[in-house]
Amino acid sequence: MTDSTSRPTRRRIPWDYLAVAPFVIFAVMFLFMPTLSLIGTAFTDRAGNFTFDNIGGLFTDQILAAYSISIRVSGASAILGALIGLAITLAIIRGRLPAPLRSAVMTFSGVASNFAGVPLAFAFIATLGRIGLVTIVLRDVFHLDLYRAGFSLFSFWGLTLTYLYFQIPLMMLTIAPAVDGLKKEWSEAAQMLGANQWQFWRYVGLPILWPSFLGTLSLLFANAFGAIATAWALTGSNLNIVTVLLYNQIRGDALQNPGLGAALALGMIVITSLANVIYLIVAKRAERWMK
Repeated sequence: MTDSTSRPTRRRIPWDYLAVAPFVIFAVMFLFMPTLSLIGTAFTDRAGNFTFDNIGGLFTDQILAAYSISIRVSGASAILGALIGLAITLAIIRGRLPAPLRSAVMTFSGVASNFAGVPLAFAFIATLGRIGLVTIVLRDVFHLDLYRAGFSLFSFWGLTLTYLYFQIPLMMLTIAPAVDGLKKEWSEAAQMLGANQWQFWRYVGLPILWPSFLGTLSLLFANAFGAIATAWALTGSNLNIVTVLLYNQIRGDALQNPGLGAALALGMIVITSLANVIYLIVAKRAERWMK
């Protein structure tokens, strides 16, 4: 009689690992390897020698101003997009609007959150440019000249307004599960204890939504900070944001400096990574609240 423990065990093919392999290969080839190459270029001069000059170049007035404008545009569009998106999501979900209307709004949000670049810039120029449709209607019908009043689509607030087109839908898609997680029993219990709607939102609803709101806010900031196509097509070099400055450094014109461009990109990676780390930490806390 043979001992069952002496039988050779069959090695099972790790199908689960094989299924994940394409994603791992893709991440290594298009994320980790380019990042490592970027770091190497940031610390290398034109002759291939190690240097800190590229990193030191980030602290010039022009580049610091570019980072400042990018952070302010990203922060403004993230805050406004988060507040407006939260208000619309609460109206749709907590307001118990018809299911077909909610489905239509969320479907549009999924499309609009990915609509950016040159088409979005052209759409806003055709709408709110100097001879845009809305600009002409406001001027001829309501006698309100936006550009004489100081508004310009090719300025800080013009770019922020354009970013809101995809920031608001992204906020709605991200915050909707958290709003759905607000149980009806909590509101009923608060009413039974004598709380009105304002008190419920102040002491129950908003504190529960706060982690999700803060996490989504950091996600919106990172989303706007890395955008380039919309800003380049809309403002060109009129608004010196860091992504446009980076493009000028690597595209091969008179300003070409690959080392400085790599340093600019490395600085952007650090800032967006911090925003994403905040999002991951706060999102994990939000999951505990929802449970």
